[in-house]
Amino acid sequence: MPDRSSPRIAIIGAGPSGLATGHDLLEKNFSNFTIFETAPKVGGTWHLHSYPGLACDVWAHSYTFSYAPNPDWTANFAEQSEIEAYLQRCATEFGLDPHIRTNTRVVRVEFDESAAEWTLESESGESFTFDVVISAMGNQHTPLFPSVPGMDSFEGESWHATRWNHDVKLAGKRIVIVGSAASAVQIVPEVAKEAGHLTVLQRSPNWIMPRGRKFYSETKRRLFRLFPPYLRAIQRGQRFLMSLVHDAATLGHKRMDDFEKRAVKYIHGVFPEGELREAVTPDTHYGCLRGLVSDDFYPALLRDNVELVSTALAEVTPTGIVTREGREIEADVIIYCTGYRILDFDRFEVIGRNGLSMIDAMGDSPQAHKGIAKPDFPNYFFAVGPNGLVLNVPYFTTLERNVASIVDLLVQMREEGARTLEVRRELYDEYNAWMDTQFELYSWGSASCTSYYRNAAGRAPFLFPGNFKAYEKFHREGGIHEFLTT
Repeated sequence: MPDRSSPRIAIIGAGPSGLATGHDLLEKNFSNFTIFETAPKVGGTWHLHSYPGLACDVWAHSYTFSYAPNPDWTANFAEQSEIEAYLQRCATEFGLDPHIRTNTRVVRVEFDESAAEWTLESESGESFTFDVVISAMGNQHTPLFPSVPGMDSFEGESWHATRWNHDVKLAGKRIVIVGSAASAVQIVPEVAKEAGHLTVLQRSPNWIMPRGRKFYSETKRRLFRLFPPYLRAIQRGQRFLMSLVHDAATLGHKRMDDFEKRAVKYIHGVFPEGELREAVTPDTHYGCLRGLVSDDFYPALLRDNVELVSTALAEVTPTGIVTREGREIEADVIIYCTGYRILDFDRFEVIGRNGLSMIDAMGDSPQAHKGIAKPDFPNYFFAVGPNGLVLNVPYFTTLERNVASIVDLLVQMREEGARTLEVRRELYDEYNAWMDTQFELYSWGSASCTSYYRNAAGRAPFLFPGNFKAYEKFHREGGIHEFLTT
């Protein structure tokens, strides 16, 4: 009989969510846990991705754990290598290294109702048994490719930005980048410096604000280290600026108009009047597509060796691509900056009560209770599940809130000696029905918006439809009373 005072806990993923979960478990005196990581190192997406120009697009001092500020960021927007190093350092400082099992890809998780425990299977054939499973996988791992004919026929080199091929030298080559969103605005300026000719294929223009990247002097970094209140003031300022995004994505709010005017002013300041200016000017409301920041993407489009082609990809040929209008463009290299399959619950198989698979349970409208739990999957939690992110706060703020709720549930479960927790379906239904009434308030949730925020079924399963104050209130009011226990 398992010791319910020391439940066996599996955490899948050693990115920010997995590290936050491990940190909070140790804080609450849970020590019997393992963090499984597919990669050879900790860091999640910041270890996986390595494309040129990769940096965080939110302010660096906002992109940290609240309990682990980093006074050593070298700039107000941190690059990939710094963020990866920060996360790996946090894993060690939190005391998580003994709990982390790298190079272990979990492929199947199944609940045994009679034993009230989960069996995990790895790609190598190993089997593990746990009482609780917490999925801490991120949303920027699985590449999303365009669905067009001929992709396998291309005779040159091609890859997705998520899996950058550093072995291919780009100098002097004809390169096509498919896509113009978050990864492309960082990649294009770097590739443009080397390419003989670069074609950027843009299906939809994005709202882009100047990033205003500035490097911190050693004197300033020393001040951050010696005077923590000064660093906290910087954090508060950065988080306040980020909080404005919620209003900017709210339909009818004056801040939306303000953000759109500022972005258009930026466009007009870079591009002279003409076709290129028109091509980069969005025809959607701010927030429908993910808001971006860049200082060098627009200037890169003005280079003599760069052409922006404002249309969609229709076909890939052995020697290049064909646009929707039928234009043929030859290429030596094709790079797909076409996003990710977010909320990809098929990355490993999860089987809950009565043989129900997570894939079938999610269907084409993924839902969860407060972003962390789903009926029919006892003792299974999401660190960041459907609608488990809030737009107006840094990523770390939301994931820490989610993880705190999960760990608090485990504390209550331990105190009551319960074997299982399963969210009450009526509360789950009520919560999701409320959210369905809120999506149309926001540009990203509106039926008029077509973006990765909304899936093929027309639902917006990624973001919480409200601000963090509302989200936190839902979580504060939660607890074990919202769950069936055995």
